[in-house]
Amino acid sequence: MESISIAIGADHAGFEYKEMIKEYLSGYQIKDFGTNSPASVDYPDFAHPVAAAVENNEFAFGILVCGSANGVAITANKHQGIRAAICWTKELAQLARLHNNANVVCIPARFISEEAAKEIVHEFLNTTFEAGRHATRVAKISC
Repeated sequence: MESISIAIGADHAGFEYKEMIKEYLSGYQIKDFGTNSPASVDYPDFAHPVAAAVENNEFAFGILVCGSANGVAITANKHQGIRAAICWTKELAQLARLHNNANVVCIPARFISEEAAKEIVHEFLNTTFEAGRHATRVAKISC
């Protein structure tokens, strides 16, 4: 696997998937921002550090996992330089990269299989932004 740097984080609902994804991506440079157990925690405590690390160009991409992916996506998207996309299929992950230049993928652990999560991560990390007409649209996202 490539030497892409990835920031990863999850709340308690996403903990097991986060651990599985880290194992799946063993060839990548990964920093785990927690949580470190399935004990109940607050998702912003992990989404903000992942988003900040990507926003500050410390990592190329972020992966966030929670039960529905909504909480981590909303939190990450508060950061000006973040384009976090909730993806529950590999096709959505591909489009998030191709058309939206998403830099954080948000995975809903309670609604997809582990195999689907791996496919989503693979597609997200291996799809290049198409630019062209999409670059103009993406440039209009920032406030």
